[in-house]
Amino acid sequence: MTSPSRLLLSGDEAVGLAALHGGVALGTGYPGTPSTEILEYFADVGGKAQWAPNEKVAFEVAIGVAYAGARAIVTMKHVGLNVAADPLFTAAYTGVTGALIVVSADDPGMASSQNEQDNRRYAVAAAVPMLEPSDSQEAYDYTLLAIELSERWGLPVLLRMTTRVCHSKTVVIPKPPLPPPPPPHFVHDIASRVMIPAYARPAHRRLRAKLAEVTTWNETQGPTLRIPGSRELGILATGVAYQHAREAAPHASFLKPGLTYPLPVETIRSFAAAVDRFVVIEEGDPYLAETVSAARIPAERAPEIFRFGELNVARVRRILARDASPEPVPPPGTPPALCQGCPHRVVFEALHELDCIVAGDIGCYSLGVLPPFEAMDTLVCMGAAIGVGLGLRHALPPDQARRVVSVIGDSTFVHSGITGLVEMIYNPPPTGHVLLILDNGTTAMTGLQEHPGTGRTLDHRPTGQVRYDDLARCLGVDQVHVVDPLVLRPAGFRDLLKQCLDSQRLCVIIARRDCLLAAGKIKAYEKCEDHREPQS
Repeated sequence: MTSPSRLLLSGDEAVGLAALHGGVALGTGYPGTPSTEILEYFADVGGKAQWAPNEKVAFEVAIGVAYAGARAIVTMKHVGLNVAADPLFTAAYTGVTGALIVVSADDPGMASSQNEQDNRRYAVAAAVPMLEPSDSQEAYDYTLLAIELSERWGLPVLLRMTTRVCHSKTVVIPKPPLPPPPPPHFVHDIASRVMIPAYARPAHRRLRAKLAEVTTWNETQGPTLRIPGSRELGILATGVAYQHAREAAPHASFLKPGLTYPLPVETIRSFAAAVDRFVVIEEGDPYLAETVSAARIPAERAPEIFRFGELNVARVRRILARDASPEPVPPPGTPPALCQGCPHRVVFEALHELDCIVAGDIGCYSLGVLPPFEAMDTLVCMGAAIGVGLGLRHALPPDQARRVVSVIGDSTFVHSGITGLVEMIYNPPPTGHVLLILDNGTTAMTGLQEHPGTGRTLDHRPTGQVRYDDLARCLGVDQVHVVDPLVLRPAGFRDLLKQCLDSQRLCVIIARRDCLLAAGKIKAYEKCEDHREPQS
C-alpha cells in the first residue's frame, strides 16, 4: 500500500512521521504538553518510542544511541530542557556519531506551564544549531534536515517548537525516506567522549569551529525564505510569528530564517538594507531583535507588552502600527477544577481542614490550590515539593513546622522526587516530615501516559514497576501507609494525616486510587497482560 501524498497533521505528528522517515532508531522523552504527541504518533506509525523517568535520563539514553552511530530523537516541553540541560551542554562538546535531535516544545502564554521561558536561549548558551518550523510541513521538513545537519557536523540539533505549531494541523507532503545510516557500531574515541578538562578544552574549540562552518552554510544554503513585497515594509519573523505577520501585512517583504541559531546575519543585513522600514516580529523574548541589534542592523522591535503571551494577527497589527497602549483584559474563563469523584479531593479536604502548610508540585493535583480547597502554598517545579517542604520544616518555628506537608504525584515522584526522599532521610528536620504521594496510576495532566510506576511501557505493555512503598521502606522510612482515599473516606484520611503530623517522624502516605479518566483503560491493559509476555 502506498502512503498518501498529502496528509493533514499537527506539528507534533509531523515530527513523529519525519522521525520514522528519517530512520530514527529510538525516540525517548518525558510527556509534557505541548510535546507529548510526538512520541505517541511516532510509535503509532511504527517507530520505537519509550517514556523515560525524566528528561535528563531520556536525553542521556538518546546520547548513547547517537554515540553508537544510530539516530535518536528526544522530546520534552520547554521546562523539561531545564532538567536535561546538563547533558545538553556537554553533548555539544563531545559531539555525536549518529543524529541527535532535541525537541523543545515551548509554551508562550503558559497554556499548561509554570513559566513561558524562551528556549531559543538554550541554543546560544549550549552552542547547538537550532531550527524553528512555522507549520506542520516545516516541522516535517526541518526534522529531516536536523538529522542531516546533526550527522554532517556531529552535533545535537535543537528543534524548537511552540504550542500553536505543535497542535495546529496543516497539510504535509511526505518525502522519500532518508538513506539509512551505517549499522550501529561503537568506536573508541576517549579524547572526544570523556570530558575531563584536558579533553574538554580542545572539544570546545572544535565546537566553535563547527558552528562557524554551520554559519557559513546557513548564509548560502540554509532554509531561509525570502518573499519579495513592498519596499516600504520589511519583516523578519520566524516560527508561528511568521504566519501571523504574513496575514497581518500581506503586502510586506518577508525574511524567514529556518535555522535560527546561528542566524544568517549577513543575509538579514542585506534584506534590511533593501527596505525602508525593518521590523522584527517574534513571540517571547527579543532573541532575534537583540541579535540584529548586536550586529548593528537598524530594526524596530515590539514594545515590551508584546513579550508576554502568544502573538496573533491582531497583536501583530498593533506592533506594526506602533500601538503600545494597554491591551483589553480578556474575559475570565471557567476555572479548571478537580473532577467530581477524583480521589485527590479527599486529600485536599483533609489538608485544608487541618490547616496544613502544603508544598505542592506539578500535575493535575495542583488544582488543589483553587477553591474550595485552597490547600497548596508553593509550586515551583517538578519534584520541588519535597525539598521545599523540608526547607520550610527546617526554618519555621516548631508550631508551624509540624504542619508542613509535601504533596507530589506518582509520575512526578519518579521524575524528580526520589532524590528529595533521599534528602528527607539524610537530613531529617527535627519535627520529622510528611510526604504525600498521590498515586492515580497515570500521568494524568498530559493525557494519561504511562510511567515507571504503572508497570507498563509507552505502548501499554507490561514491564518492570517501581513500587513507592517498597522504595520508601528500603531507603529507611518505617512509617509508610498505602491507602485508598475513597475507601478511607474524608474523616479516616484526615485522622491518618493528623496522626502522621503529630508523630513528628518521617512518614510517607501513598494515596492510591486510579484516575477516573484512566480507570477503564487501565483495566483493559491489565486484562491484555494475561495474554502476552513482559518485554525483555
